[in-house]
Amino acid sequence: MPFRSLPPSIRRAPSILLPPTSVFRSPIMAAGNQRVSPKIQLDKDLKHLENYPVPLSPPLPLISKDIELSRAMSASSKSSLFSLRRSDVLLEDEWLIALNKPQGVYCETILASVPSLVNDSAPDLGEVGIHSKKMEFHLANRLDRDTSGVILITKSHKVAAKLVKAFTDHKVRKTYIARCVGQAPRWKKITIRSGHGRSKFGAWRVYATKDVGRTLPGGSSIRNMETVFEVLSIKGDQCNNELSEMDIVVEEKSLIELLGNKVEVLVRAYPRSGRTHQIRLHCQYLGIPIRGDVKYEGVYEWNGSVYDGHQLHAESLSFEHPVTGSPIVVNAPLPLWATQGL
Repeated sequence: MPFRSLPPSIRRAPSILLPPTSVFRSPIMAAGNQRVSPKIQLDKDLKHLENYPVPLSPPLPLISKDIELSRAMSASSKSSLFSLRRSDVLLEDEWLIALNKPQGVYCETILASVPSLVNDSAPDLGEVGIHSKKMEFHLANRLDRDTSGVILITKSHKVAAKLVKAFTDHKVRKTYIARCVGQAPRWKKITIRSGHGRSKFGAWRVYATKDVGRTLPGGSSIRNMETVFEVLSIKGDQCNNELSEMDIVVEEKSLIELLGNKVEVLVRAYPRSGRTHQIRLHCQYLGIPIRGDVKYEGVYEWNGSVYDGHQLHAESLSFEHPVTGSPIVVNAPLPLWATQGL
């Protein structure tokens, strides 16, 4: 319709045009109306990434995505029906409670179940049960969804702060048991030191020790990671005492191949730092990924069995009581898979 045929109220529309500063311009236009070549931009991005440290462990296997999703859904369903029992309690006093976390349950689910457990046990615990509603429960440590074993929960803010600091300062000693499938180790005991951080895709990876402190794409930095491993059995037989002790300082990709002649290896791990997925990552690097740990190259099927989670168990915690100062050692009963070869 020609402009002159419009009503007067609309003919005045040009008087409300956007101010000269509101100019619509293509986002790829640069100063001086020059376009940035996509190839040039790609080269700049790649050049920028070259300045970041390169991870030494492989990316997550494609198969892990679907399996991890299935396991997460199963854990969510299990969590909706989960409740703690008195038999799950390993230690309890008026300041803290230690529990034996089952495989396939989130730590948050355990925490949410604690108030009911404490209230239900009020007649047995006296004042502890009476005042349970006033308590503030906190997770002092966390375990991965499929890791079983000792989990520590405090009953007040002050005690939580003290224990969290003890974990941060590496004053809490931890042991884990893992059943692995990979190359038979040629060592009885090994200490492995490496870097630890997230790759540009968000996955936890092993980095060289020389890269500790360097910045990663997400803005975080690489931190040190150290674990001591002791072989308990190989193929179900007690480990040969003649095997040597070794120290490894990680500076390059692992040269251990995960093809053919795989055997079951039971190890005890002593983490000297508390990094996310630390034991799982170091087992992968050493060529003995944890059975069922599909994220880090662990077998999903083995000898006719399919595993619905990785076989890693938090065996014990040793620490100084945050209130009394007394030495405390908490041990969780071993799952059936961990007793073979012991």
